[in-house]
Amino acid sequence: MSPEAIVTGTKLVLQGLDALRVEHHQIMTSLLASMKTIQTENASTAMVEQKMTMLQKATETIELALEEAQVMLSFSNHLEYLESEKQKLRAQVRRLCQENSWLRDELANTQQKLQLSEQQCATLDEQKTHFEFMSTMKKYDSSQNDNDNQNDATSLNSDLGFTEEDETQQQEGFSSSQPGSVAQAVGSGYEIPARLRTLHNLVIQYVSQGRYEVAVPLCKQALDDLEKSSGHDHPDVATMLNILALVYRDQGKYKESANLLNDALVIREKILGSDHPAVAATLNNLAVLYGKRGKYKDAEPLCKRALVIREKVLGKDHPDVAKQLNNLALLCQNQGKYEEVEQCYLRALDIYERTCEPEDSNINKTKNNLASVYLKQAKYKQAEVLYKEILTKAHEKDFGKTDDNNKPIWMYCEEQEEIKQGRRKEGLAYHEYSTWFRSSTIDTSTIATTLKNLGALYRKQGKHEAAEIMEELSNRGGQNALDRMKITKMTDSMRSDGSSTNDHLTSNKGGKSRPLSMDSITFEKIRSAAESYLSSSSTALDCHDK
Repeated sequence: MSPEAIVTGTKLVLQGLDALRVEHHQIMTSLLASMKTIQTENASTAMVEQKMTMLQKATETIELALEEAQVMLSFSNHLEYLESEKQKLRAQVRRLCQENSWLRDELANTQQKLQLSEQQCATLDEQKTHFEFMSTMKKYDSSQNDNDNQNDATSLNSDLGFTEEDETQQQEGFSSSQPGSVAQAVGSGYEIPARLRTLHNLVIQYVSQGRYEVAVPLCKQALDDLEKSSGHDHPDVATMLNILALVYRDQGKYKESANLLNDALVIREKILGSDHPAVAATLNNLAVLYGKRGKYKDAEPLCKRALVIREKVLGKDHPDVAKQLNNLALLCQNQGKYEEVEQCYLRALDIYERTCEPEDSNINKTKNNLASVYLKQAKYKQAEVLYKEILTKAHEKDFGKTDDNNKPIWMYCEEQEEIKQGRRKEGLAYHEYSTWFRSSTIDTSTIATTLKNLGALYRKQGKHEAAEIMEELSNRGGQNALDRMKITKMTDSMRSDGSSTNDHLTSNKGGKSRPLSMDSITFEKIRSAAESYLSSSSTALDCHDK
């Protein structure tokens, strides 16, 4: 029987009892009147008194039943009130659960942003330390060979998130393996004059020293001379416009740089044709410039056009096409077009793996970029596989094929995670991996990035022990490896060229010719300073290990 039926029946009984009580009161009143009449006649009242007693008992029972019915109704009302309160509390609980879920999501997003900010701060601190050291070394570095000058030129193109590209080498026709020689532009017979190549090297040296007050007038004077001697619509003029545009871009003068690059593009299209590699290089420079200014939608069609030209001239499987794909991927990534980014990186990786040596650094860099895109798409398994491939290949290159006694670093980290969680009792000792960067001969900057990214992925997966080991190795080895590479390159250059590498360069300040030599600064001083810096860094790391 339902509660509603019980309540309804109780109300009906209550009404019937109430009517019965009224009827009993009327009977009692009638009996009292009869009793008074009998007493007046001096007759016997025993029968009437007996009836009165029975009616009183019946009335008391009716009163008790009425009270119980009232109690039942009150109890029913109370239950209804409790049920309504219960529904209100349930609604409030649901609302609180929704708010709690929202707050958890907000907390997770905030923690992720905090982690990214901390990583960026750590990276900036490392870069600051590195730049401070290199600034102290700069006074010893008064001479650089042509190869260093060309590397400084490509460094102007890699900031603000854009990877290294061939714009200054490809467009000017310089060979990356022989920076001091003149090479023909791919697919054309155009050869850069020696005077322009020498001027280009001088400008790069002045820019690397931050001497824009010398580099800019030098470019402008050369541009005026070329226009007077060859006319405005000449390939040499376009080349000089491109050089000056890169100098302006390095200064942050993006508007002036864009105007010069557009002018150079018009000249090269008019003289060399719309499908010339130099046109592709200029388009690529414009795309990079727009990318630096955040104009990704304007940069994307320029980059795609450069890609089409290079595919047509060089073939779809040329490494330069892969470089262009990397630039296009970065532009699409900044617009959130992750599917297009993924396809670009996959194609670039396929080109590098088929045309380059297995040890080529571009393969690992492209895998790293592709893994980052997978992370943004929450494809954690694919990203993890790529990171492990990079680390395994690096390990096998230096230490031989992997087995139970020769495991890559990621296997060691996962073993330590299992040990911490109690799923494993023993593993390889940590000190065997603590000096991994010192003995490694691969591209340490790429490996440091891979370690950092895989550590972040482990942390996202809840593998905190593995993540901490990865991040510690990344922070330990990355900057130290970069310093070693820079110092080795610098000292090797001075060993081969002697103490007066740039004696042929002169300054005409004050009307006097002054050679730009190393004067009294010796190779031993630079080597000593470099070794002192690295030994102090290694000592600090060893103390940290203990």
